[in-house]
Amino acid sequence: MATTNYVCKLSRDQAEQLQAILQAENWEMDEAPYALWRGRKEKTTAVAYESGKFCIQGRGTEEFVQFILEPRILKEVRMGYESVVAREESPQMFEPHIGIDESGKGDYFGPLVIAAVHVDGDCAATLLEEGVQDSKAIRSDKRIGMLAGKIRNIVKGRFAVVRIGPESYNRLYEKFANLNAMLGWGHARALEDVLEKTPDCPRAVSDQFGRKSTVKNALMKLGKQITLEQMPRAEADIAVAAASVLARNAFVQQMNKLGEGYETILPKGASDKVSTVAAEIARKHGFDELNKVAKLHFKTTVAVRDKLVAE
Repeated sequence: MATTNYVCKLSRDQAEQLQAILQAENWEMDEAPYALWRGRKEKTTAVAYESGKFCIQGRGTEEFVQFILEPRILKEVRMGYESVVAREESPQMFEPHIGIDESGKGDYFGPLVIAAVHVDGDCAATLLEEGVQDSKAIRSDKRIGMLAGKIRNIVKGRFAVVRIGPESYNRLYEKFANLNAMLGWGHARALEDVLEKTPDCPRAVSDQFGRKSTVKNALMKLGKQITLEQMPRAEADIAVAAASVLARNAFVQQMNKLGEGYETILPKGASDKVSTVAAEIARKHGFDELNKVAKLHFKTTVAVRDKLVAE
């Protein structure tokens, strides 16, 4: 099967060189969050992130890597040797550790999901070879589901998924009155669940949000005994990337299930389309029904209320 996803690191100079090549070859260039640039051509998308990570996905991935990226930018053959390259560039990624990530915190509809995954050397290499990467770099829910299945088989039970449905989310938000505090609580519980299966694990890695003490203060008995590392763009770590895929897969599944209950498709994010669907649900089932499907502290709730009053 042809490779349709590829990730590597580029220096700022390499990213600029590659951008010039794509522009010369008539790629459509635009912007993306946390990225230097994004390029699109036919059904292939390439993104150079500020962190140095470069991602390409789509049908033209393999040809792009073999005929543009490797010979003209990297000056070496890497495709097929991802785990070898990663061991050289990030040896700590192959040491036993737990990665934690979440999905749904920026989405008005649906749950907040936090996942944690334990990896070691062999496991990390296998995940890389299977194409596991940050879920935000994967546009297909179908591929997310496929990768989630592979991850569960590879890590053999050494993972945890904490699902906080809308109603529970709204109750917890009233208690914490702060999203970062709630995230810290969820991260701590997912971590504790995995540590019960891997009590000798020495460290955990997660993305950085709020103060480090937010998670530390929420840690329980096992969690307090390990080293917790929080860093920007932590999804470059294979354990965090695997956690992001499991969390996203659980989020998508719950979104689909919630939508079926209202005979509609619940859109992701917090766009105008989201407000429109929320207003339709409120008109048909009552404003209080939003508590069952949405995160009420979002500004979208006020917008929907104002819209209904104006009608």
